[in-house]
Amino acid sequence: MRAVVVGSGGREHALAHVLSRTAEVVVTPGNAGIPWSIAAPPEELEADLFVIGPEAPLVEGLADRLRRQGKRVFGPGADGARLEGSKAWMKELLVSAGVPTARHGTFSEPEPALAFLESLPGLYVVKTDGLAAGKGVVVTESLAEAREAVRGYLSGEAFGDAGRTVVIEEGLRGPELSVLAICDGRTAVALEPAQDFKRVGDGDRGPNTGGMGAYSPVPVAGPGIVARVMEQAIEPTVAALRGRGIDYRGVLYAGLMLTAEGPKVLEYNVRFGDPETQVVLPRLRSDLATLLAEAADGSLRSIPEFDDGAAVTVVCAAEGYPFAPRLGDPISGLDDANAIEGVTVFAAGVRADVGGGLVTAGGRVLSVTGQGPNLASARARAYEAVSKVRWRGMHHRTDIAERAANEEIDR
Repeated sequence: MRAVVVGSGGREHALAHVLSRTAEVVVTPGNAGIPWSIAAPPEELEADLFVIGPEAPLVEGLADRLRRQGKRVFGPGADGARLEGSKAWMKELLVSAGVPTARHGTFSEPEPALAFLESLPGLYVVKTDGLAAGKGVVVTESLAEAREAVRGYLSGEAFGDAGRTVVIEEGLRGPELSVLAICDGRTAVALEPAQDFKRVGDGDRGPNTGGMGAYSPVPVAGPGIVARVMEQAIEPTVAALRGRGIDYRGVLYAGLMLTAEGPKVLEYNVRFGDPETQVVLPRLRSDLATLLAEAADGSLRSIPEFDDGAAVTVVCAAEGYPFAPRLGDPISGLDDANAIEGVTVFAAGVRADVGGGLVTAGGRVLSVTGQGPNLASARARAYEAVSKVRWRGMHHRTDIAERAANEEIDR
């Protein structure tokens, strides 16, 4: 099988890495750190399977255009991609499908939005309705900060048109969980869950980012939790989409909070998570190409199987991320990092320099993934590899999977 992966980040590197076990792979446009990268647009390529990585081309209808060319595509059309393209529409669908979620409201004017904030008990979540590259979310216990976010979003100053409608939610408390499900339009199967780390700093301090690390498996989320998520969230959502005439073939990524009342959906994404993909897919024992092709054909038959080990990924970011990352710094130590047993370095925000090496070209530069028989060993390998990598101003969290690994040892 020949597979085309569309995108240019660490997620796409991980997809290509795992697909290459059984398929011939190209990545478009890719980046200088992804060995299968080519410059040709996907519409000009021929392949047995197209896998679309990022959300923006899905929202813009790339899957629809490729399907009109007769191509087999894993990724929802623009109608299904509204789940991520419009948080207001997503919340409305959740309510109609009876999916557990937070109390919320949708607003385009500041006065009713600020009044709704006043009615909430004290943990505030303010989100842009449209896409904001994973950064259009403020979670705060400060009413003043929440008010400032509402005003900045609705005015267009913060995120332009993406923020001129906001979704305000009552903040939920509990462990977060990411469950990625493969959907064929009628049925869905869950992949192994993961937990990611959104805040830029240790101890979940600082602003939200696109994700600073992740690990899998998640000790607090056994088979019973995943089955409950499928029954109460994923399956009703697929049915609700189908009831609206939407044939959803792709990943449905549920970001969840495990509250005292049970799992509740924080949001849906319509693509593989980043950095969750970098810890979930490397653990897959099944043939990923076959699994995604079956879903694209609307006839899922395979059941994904995973190894019994663990994976931890640590995101190495450029100076200034997540606000104004500095670009162009030479990267060293990649060969030494990749040489460590159980380690794979996935390239994201990189480009080639004139000497043939790599330099920083984005905020999240690398995802350094370690695998091992348990979380503690996987984490140790990931951080050993991170210690080999260098560029000016590089920063990363030092506590990815720390608590879970310690709890694993205590058991």
